[in-house]
Order: sequence, then structure tokens, then C-alpha cells
Amino acid sequence: MQIAVALYPGFTALDAIGPYETLGPLPGAETVFVAEQAGPVHNDRGNLALVAEKSFAEVTRPDIVIVPGAPPVAVEPHLGGGPLLDWLRTADVATTWTTSVCTGSLLLGAAGLLKGRRATSHWLSLDHLATFGVTPTGDRVVFDHKYVTAAGVSSGIDMGLTLAGMIAGDRHAQAVQLLIEYDPQPPYDAGSPDKAPADLVEHFRTQGLPSSSLAR
Repeated sequence: MQIAVALYPGFTALDAIGPYETLGPLPGAETVFVAEQAGPVHNDRGNLALVAEKSFAEVTRPDIVIVPGAPPVAVEPHLGGGPLLDWLRTADVATTWTTSVCTGSLLLGAAGLLKGRRATSHWLSLDHLATFGVTPTGDRVVFDHKYVTAAGVSSGIDMGLTLAGMIAGDRHAQAVQLLIEYDPQPPYDAGSPDKAPADLVEHFRTQGLPSSSLAR
């Protein structure tokens, strides 16, 4: 089973690493980071790089595709087409599961893979998702046929665990959760626009997503 994590300049690190940690332990899994060209790819803050071991041209039939999201400045250049969307369409022909985290669903939508389907994204990007013929939902993880989309950055962990349980069984997923000690006890109850202070929500609705995954 080959799991391909797509990288592109400006991606959000946890979007890629959350599913990498939760899906990577699947029995017989080979996880590979891929990009337009093999080599290091920097994240949205510019001070961390993951290494794409292979180019898109070298990985054409993965079993699982994971598309991390990014701030608008990094996602928007791809929405009109290009190598990333071309690869997503090609890879999707063979996948058992095609997945995304955060604004990665915009890339799947732009590739035409989510048209007529339900999907989620970062809460600030749900309206944009609808422009691709997608029915947006604020659910944390959404399954529609073989397409699995996760909401904001941290939800990639939930997506990975849910999918791992579907593929390898609940006990396997529970073991992964235990070994990474994923036992959320957040110090603040502000993880969704329904719970966060109203003025903070309005600030980001007005200003949009920041230029990196962290609020400034």
C-alpha cells in the first residue's frame, strides 16, 4: 500500500504530518512525500522543510493520496491548473482513498474531484469550496465515496485515525492513538467559530487566513 503525501511550497506542516503519523503505521504501508520536483519543500513559515523523495512523475498509482492545505497565498496559484492539479487527477484514477486536510480540499475541488460531493475545509474557506460545485459542511471529517476531507489543521489527525480504523480495524487505530498519546485536553475552548470569542471570529472573517498557519 503506497501512501503519497503531496507537497508544494507554502504547505502547512501539521496538515501533512498529522496523517503521516496516523496512517503511516498501516500494515504494509509505504509512505512517500512527493512534489513537482524531488527535494526539500518549505512550509508556510519558510523555516521548515520536508523532503519530497520522489517527483509527481515517479508516483502515478498511489493507494492513498493526502493533500495538505496552506494559506491562500500558497494555495491560490494552483487553483487555475498546473502540475499539482494534473497529478491529483492522474493519481486519483488509481487511489482507493483520496484525502485532504484544511484548504487541501480546495485543491481537490479545483481538480474537479469533489464536484457534486460533500466536503469540508478550514472554516474560513468553506464558501470558496462551494465555488467548485461542492456541498460544504462544517463537520470535522467528511467521507463521500472514496474522498475524505478534514477541516482545519489539527483535524488531519482525526481523519488519519478514522481512516486507519476503516482500513485496519478499530484495535489498530486505537493502538496508534495510544502510542502517539492523542488525548486532547485543550487549555482553551476556542477551537471552532461556534466556541471562540465572537470578536476573534469576526477579526479573521474580516482579515482572512493569515499568511502562515499560526495567527499573528
